[in-house]
Amino acid sequence: MEVGDVKVEAGAPEGTAQATGNGSVADGTPASAQLHLPSNDVRRKRPPAFSFLLRMETLRTLGRIGSLLALDFAGVFLAIFTALTIKAAVRNGFVAHDVFAQTRHIVAFAYLVTALLFARSALYANRAQRPGLSRIVACLFQVTVVALIFALVNGEHFSSYYIFYGSFFFAVVYVGSLRAFYEWATGAVLRAAGYRRRTVLVGSGKQIEAVAHALTNGGHPIELVGYASLTPRPDNGLRSLGAVEDLPAVLAREQVDEVLIADPDFPEQRGVALVDECHRLGVKVRVAPSTMELLVHRGEFVPGQSVPLFELTPPVFEGIDYAVKRTFDFIGATILLVVLSPMLLLIALAVRLSSRGPVVYRSLRPGIGGEPFPCMKFRTMRSGSEQDQAELESMNEASGALFKIRDDPRLTPIGRLLRRFSLDELPQLINVLRGEMSLVGPRPLPLRDFERLEDWHKKRYLVLPGITGLWQVSGRAELDFDDLVRLDFLYLERWSVSLDLTILLKTVPAVLTRRGAF
Repeated sequence: MEVGDVKVEAGAPEGTAQATGNGSVADGTPASAQLHLPSNDVRRKRPPAFSFLLRMETLRTLGRIGSLLALDFAGVFLAIFTALTIKAAVRNGFVAHDVFAQTRHIVAFAYLVTALLFARSALYANRAQRPGLSRIVACLFQVTVVALIFALVNGEHFSSYYIFYGSFFFAVVYVGSLRAFYEWATGAVLRAAGYRRRTVLVGSGKQIEAVAHALTNGGHPIELVGYASLTPRPDNGLRSLGAVEDLPAVLAREQVDEVLIADPDFPEQRGVALVDECHRLGVKVRVAPSTMELLVHRGEFVPGQSVPLFELTPPVFEGIDYAVKRTFDFIGATILLVVLSPMLLLIALAVRLSSRGPVVYRSLRPGIGGEPFPCMKFRTMRSGSEQDQAELESMNEASGALFKIRDDPRLTPIGRLLRRFSLDELPQLINVLRGEMSLVGPRPLPLRDFERLEDWHKKRYLVLPGITGLWQVSGRAELDFDDLVRLDFLYLERWSVSLDLTILLKTVPAVLTRRGAF
């Protein structure tokens, strides 16, 4: 018979716990605590004694953390040793034993702070969640500041502060290089071993195709097994695994590692049941967020209500956030203009000699709050091409409000080359210096595209537009327009200097590979 949620066999052997009418067993333990959970159920709170030591996942985790800790120690030690060596050599007093002794005296504290800040920033997390170089640089800068404050509080006196900024520079070089080598080596081993995360998509509608396309074209170590749909739909190149109700059998049969819910309208009740079933089978569950979920990420709890409420505050940069971002933009744009000035002069000369018209084209585009500003670009089309826009509307290859033509007939030969590598955008560094744009942010759209935006799209104009953004490092023109807007929302909700650095660093390979550029 069944009592509550527990099935009890009639005539159970003597000594077996018996269920009672109030949902607990005879020994007083709640019935739910007596349920047997499979060994791979991720909800297990108390696995058999010492079994965690034998799990491969635990061994891999310990190996990963131990390897990264060792590499970080080597990087910090070498950074301090190199900085002290250069200092001693400049003063003509280099003695290897003395420098080594000084390094040993300093490294313990520096490494402890480094390890703690790295752990706090998830730099020892698994491969999929581990941040990159920008977070490493940010953490090492914090270590330098903490070490400087600690030394000053302890009454240390310095003729110069070279040891701090010197060690910081070499730590970025050594730790960054060692971790880059670790990522490359472990990635090569995983690829050689054929490691792929077997993933099943769940949902309905075009969102499945959009997510599948992004995963298969984004270099992720994912093998899409297929999809389970709420409603019947054609395969469209992706294998159908049946209905959502068939998913438990599919997970067991196909040896699935994770389930990805790719449907913003997935029914809540089914979602809860699906997550519980996946966890029971030891399968991870991930969700491709909808626009509303991105908004709620910034929500602030409003107490004193009969229903829990979250206030959705506008994602604007103000106060200290604005000051930090504006300082970062000004310094970054200045450095880039100085470093890239020879290239800018060569491009300007090529544009001038290749066709008639101005070198720099000023495109009037809506900026923060929708206020227009002259967005500067190297001219890539023949003069007067904007007048041909209406005749080319039928050739538009982009979705939503965007206008894009892969082989635009208005482009000049030099312009086509500049477009392929996004070099035509470089004059916008001047827009950044003038405070009209940011290095990173939502891309400014031409007035033609802006007029076709829906109201919910215009939230992206609450901040300064950017030269690059999540669009540029996530597929660019290959993405659906609504997906591009959601990426803007994601950036607005999760902005940080570290995120800006990450996007800037990822822009370089995105531009060089020309993925989605036209």
